[in-house]
Amino acid sequence: MQILIFDNEQDWLAARLGKVTGTRLKDIVVKRGTGKKIGFYELIAERIGSPADGENPMERGLRLEEDAIARFEAKTEKKVERERVIWVRDDDNNIAVSPDGVVVGKNKKKIGDSRRIEEAVEIKCLGSARHIEAYLTQEVPDEYKMQVLQYFIVNEDLKKLNLCFYDPRLRVRDFFILELTREAVQGEIDAMLEYQRTTLKEVEEIVDKLLSF
Repeated sequence: MQILIFDNEQDWLAARLGKVTGTRLKDIVVKRGTGKKIGFYELIAERIGSPADGENPMERGLRLEEDAIARFEAKTEKKVERERVIWVRDDDNNIAVSPDGVVVGKNKKKIGDSRRIEEAVEIKCLGSARHIEAYLTQEVPDEYKMQVLQYFIVNEDLKKLNLCFYDPRLRVRDFFILELTREAVQGEIDAMLEYQRTTLKEVEEIVDKLLSF
């Protein structure tokens, strides 16, 4: 066994990066037949990225959105238009989603114009470990699956959603795209639309009762 001695906490913390320590072990060990835990992806992220700087995740995401859109446009040679809009379903304006961007064709019509929107962009600037997890599994993180489905639920013309992951702290694979098509998730779309309709009906019934007192 080696014993490493450090004069200050900063060097001690730096030396722990990318290593399996006692406190981290619980975030790595999995039961046989189950997927990797987040600690596994943290080990990878620490070896290929810069340490987190404590910036608020939401503020960081907003700050990096424009760069991520630019990376998408450069990679795909597609034009993205962004405006502060909310999409709502034609048959129920209580079912909505806020798109990060819309892919437009050569006509370059604005989002507010009357037209079919068939392709959109959603940006995710996650922590490095979650970013690596999404890249290696090529799966939408569980916490964002409902948001992804909502794009298709609200806009019945939407054929493709480009889910873009961006983390400039990583030296490699700092940007990648997961392409999701309506055909691939149609069953989930139908189920979640019905769930939302049922929930909204229940909400309206309760509101009506409360207002009638």
